[in-house]
Amino acid sequence: MTVQRRTMVYDGPGGPFEGVVAWDDALSGPRPGVMVIPNVLGQKEFDNVRAERLAARGYVGFAVDLFGQGERTTRDDPDMMRYINLLGEDRGLLRDRLLSAHATLKSLPEVDSARTAAIGFCFGGKSVLDLARAGADVAGVVSFHGVYDAPPFPNAAITAKILVCHGWEDPLCPPEATVALAQELNEAGVDWQIHAYGQTGHAFTDSGLAATGNGFGWSEAADRRSWKAMENFLEEIFG
Repeated sequence: MTVQRRTMVYDGPGGPFEGVVAWDDALSGPRPGVMVIPNVLGQKEFDNVRAERLAARGYVGFAVDLFGQGERTTRDDPDMMRYINLLGEDRGLLRDRLLSAHATLKSLPEVDSARTAAIGFCFGGKSVLDLARAGADVAGVVSFHGVYDAPPFPNAAITAKILVCHGWEDPLCPPEATVALAQELNEAGVDWQIHAYGQTGHAFTDSGLAATGNGFGWSEAADRRSWKAMENFLEEIFG
């Protein structure tokens, strides 16, 4: 097994965009493709490594870019939220960029276009829920410490299965927001799961963000457990 990666520039609404594709070149033939959607900072090495971890399990990982080529931010940027604020204010544009990135994934020569999924972290967790709400033909989506508010327009019929991995102490999604998401998905007839991790806040997969007791930061246990839950979920949906 040799996991490879390549940088790919692709088109989309407001593009160009720049992502990273990871695959195992010891495998032959098309295989399931999984989008990796970044957090507030945009496409970065964290996402590329997740794509490689997916590739090591026999998938094609695609660390997507929703902000635009060269449009990234950092934790010490005083305007760190500018890109997600733009897309949060225009959920239609977010939807269109997600659908475009999904179409790009399906077009990759290594990918079985009939078997795709998406995972996302923080803003990416919100994004994968919107991808499902858009009626995309993904088999499933996984939201890690995402944000759950529905877009201000009607959803398409959701066909994807959904796994939500949630820190119970997350101040961005208090219990009432989590229950509201469950009600939304249940009323839509979705096959859904919510895994809630106690004593765990937002960004629990981010090992570079120490937990300080304010509802944010890494949790080794929740990070490990949620990734394992995702692995089981992908095995189930892809067979």
